[in-house]
Amino acid sequence: MGAQNGKDLLIKVDLTGDGMFETMAGLRATRISFNAEQVDVTTLESQGGWRELLAGAGVKSASISGSGVFRDAGSDARARQVFFDGETPEFQVIIPDFGTVEGRFQVTSLDYAGSHNGEATYEVALASAGALQFTAQPVA
Repeated sequence: MGAQNGKDLLIKVDLTGDGMFETMAGLRATRISFNAEQVDVTTLESQGGWRELLAGAGVKSASISGSGVFRDAGSDARARQVFFDGETPEFQVIIPDFGTVEGRFQVTSLDYAGSHNGEATYEVALASAGALQFTAQPVA
């Protein structure tokens, strides 16, 4: 697999709850992180004093973040609505040459900034709010 365009990592939100996703407008940078908590089951009898972890246990989560320029598009308005209404709609993250992650996320942070001689910018952070589905991109 060769190098990938960063602009191809897309965050999409279901605007109306009908399964039609739209890319969040104005994003310049995006990031997704997957996490799994460890459950330590180490005892005095653990071989050689090495830590032991319980397989399949612990809480899994994902977080998404992005930043970009304010465009006041439908997806920007939807992100604001999701935040202020405390909703957990469906989102998709398209990861180039890897696959698509889809599931419910909550907007946990929404920041706006601007300077006197620059564009208005925003940053958004999302946290997974349920099971996620991963669909691998077929290998060509």
